[in-house]
Amino acid sequence: MQTAKFTELPESALHPTLQQLAQEHSLYDRRLDTLRSKLFLTEPEKMEEVRLKKLKLSLKDEMERIRRMEQVP
Repeated sequence: MQTAKFTELPESALHPTLQQLAQEHSLYDRRLDTLRSKLFLTEPEKMEEVRLKKLKLSLKDEMERIRRMEQVP
């Protein structure tokens, strides 16, 4: 009988750092800039734009939450 092996995820995978979140935020921002530079967006691009905006906002909220937690003594 074979047993499953569980490996623990590294702490960084469970709790991304501010720097990791900022990098991800920057990637989304650059992609949005690319989309904004187009005169017309296809329907999939419009959906991507909306999704990226939501992801950016979510990351911004998460970064702010981490900053506030770091300030608590």
